[in-house]
Amino acid sequence: MNSRERVLTALAHQEPDRVPIDLGASLVTGINAVTYYHLKRYLELDDRPVQVSDIILQLAEVEEPVRQRFGVDVVGLPLLEPLPNVRNIRWKPWTLPDGSPALISADFEPEVTERGDILIRAADGSVAQWMPAATYHFLPKDAPLAQATREDLERFEPHRLSDQELEWLHRAARQLRDETDYAIFGWFGGSLVEGAQFARGWVRFMQDLKQAPDLVAVLVEKLAQAALADLERYLDAVGEYIHVIGFGDDLGVQNGLQFHPDLYRRLFKPHHRRLYNLVHERSQARVFLHSCGAVSDLLPDLIEIGVDILNPVQTSATGMEPQRLKDTFGDRLTFWGGGCCPQRVLPWGTTQEVEADVRGRLRALAPGGGYVFAPIHDIQPDVPPANVVAMYDAARRWGRYHHR
Repeated sequence: MNSRERVLTALAHQEPDRVPIDLGASLVTGINAVTYYHLKRYLELDDRPVQVSDIILQLAEVEEPVRQRFGVDVVGLPLLEPLPNVRNIRWKPWTLPDGSPALISADFEPEVTERGDILIRAADGSVAQWMPAATYHFLPKDAPLAQATREDLERFEPHRLSDQELEWLHRAARQLRDETDYAIFGWFGGSLVEGAQFARGWVRFMQDLKQAPDLVAVLVEKLAQAALADLERYLDAVGEYIHVIGFGDDLGVQNGLQFHPDLYRRLFKPHHRRLYNLVHERSQARVFLHSCGAVSDLLPDLIEIGVDILNPVQTSATGMEPQRLKDTFGDRLTFWGGGCCPQRVLPWGTTQEVEADVRGRLRALAPGGGYVFAPIHDIQPDVPPANVVAMYDAARRWGRYHHR
């Protein structure tokens, strides 16, 4: 059974020869460039500079020797433009926060402050993203629509996919389908909740939900219209080649949902339904939703509107215990992630504790298929290389269906 067959079998809720494995196929199943550099040296693969494929999250481009070492079964479509007007075509040297060597887009020209903060400015001069000194990825800073009126929101035009990006993705998707046996992951995004949060600022957005839900509705409608139009073009470009299409909208926090389910159902669910239904109407790809936190109360809604796959499976959050999820939703939902505790075991545990944690999660989530192994979100710089190796080796060892 090759990698593509293995993933498609699992997505069909059948048991393949072993649990499929993902590392780096999407911006929510990736590895920080610092961690990746030290991992390659630990594995004695090479010490060449790491290619930073996602600038905001500072994620590494996972290379074929690493995929082969860990038995990875999924590969993602490479993005042309990780930021507006910044293209991953020409590369220049870049130094990671710990001093490790890397490569980054030659178009990327951030501002560096005296204290070492790195700023990405928007066209109007505001700081769109910043990476404080001695930290490892960028954070949103100045919300562009924080002071917007209803009239401003009605005139707002969200950023759109360029024709050049779609042509690039089309060529990459066709090549990956024809020349590899990997399952192919296309990250689309389509964020409505997060899109509104970033546009208004998190605090202002939460206030809007309570005090001005009609304002939220106008903004979300704008975001949804743009996403739906881009999704049609995206599916025209890559829909016949990809097997999974990724969307992202964090609906939960550690102890519950970000807001009442009725607000989700009124303001966001109809738009999500249109997006996910379009995927099913126009392709054979499965809908993958990245939604952090305690989202179990909304899983029936998400299944109803066409979500096939849940990620990151944040099992430490309230109501997200692996066995409970599998017993309740495992016949209707594939779980992609949840592979090892990132809040305690993966960064701070011994390799033996990592293996035991992975094995227990596989016992809960793997039976009957409907599971793809990945850690819970991207692997962070506080994770030792030995624990990364222990996690993926445990997934291969205990993910075989005849001896979990």
